[in-house]
Amino acid sequence: MIGRLTGTLYDKTPPRIGLDVQGVGYEIDVSMTTFYALPELGSKVTILTHLTVREDAHILFGFSSLEERAAFRELVKVSGIGARTALAVLSGMSVADLAQAITLQETAYLIRIPGIGKKTAERLLLEMKGKLGADLGITPGIAQSGQSDVLHALTALGYSEREGLAALKSLPEGLSVSDGIRMALKSLSR
Repeated sequence: MIGRLTGTLYDKTPPRIGLDVQGVGYEIDVSMTTFYALPELGSKVTILTHLTVREDAHILFGFSSLEERAAFRELVKVSGIGARTALAVLSGMSVADLAQAITLQETAYLIRIPGIGKKTAERLLLEMKGKLGADLGITPGIAQSGQSDVLHALTALGYSEREGLAALKSLPEGLSVSDGIRMALKSLSR
């Protein structure tokens, strides 16, 4: 298994990069999150990798962080999710956002990603429940269903999901849904 490569970046053509490692050029498929985090061509870079071996190809997938690679490896274990779809998920949302979606069991976050339909999103959420540090970013203040209700209310009022999730993190423990909405609106109005 090839776990990491360090070399000179010689090509950046989404979703693939080229990495020269001591005279050997590696083509690596990366998520758009990793792609946008890369420096300019000619820079030295270290990419964490995952090697997929198929009957007709050996494909390297690259990641900028251990968390992203771990999320990719968990995603490809889900039935019906291949490496390309897992890469699309990580291109469409951050690992923290994916963990949030898993914790809240919200298919709405996932069905916006090309290649992910409602049934695939439901299967992914079910099989990933309790994995990927899915408690990331969730406060114990409101039950998970209550957090989902607060988030839905905030998005219905025109706030983005990112703003809503940030507001959820600031809520204290033991709130009802109505109090959670009220306090979240106060924090967003600042």
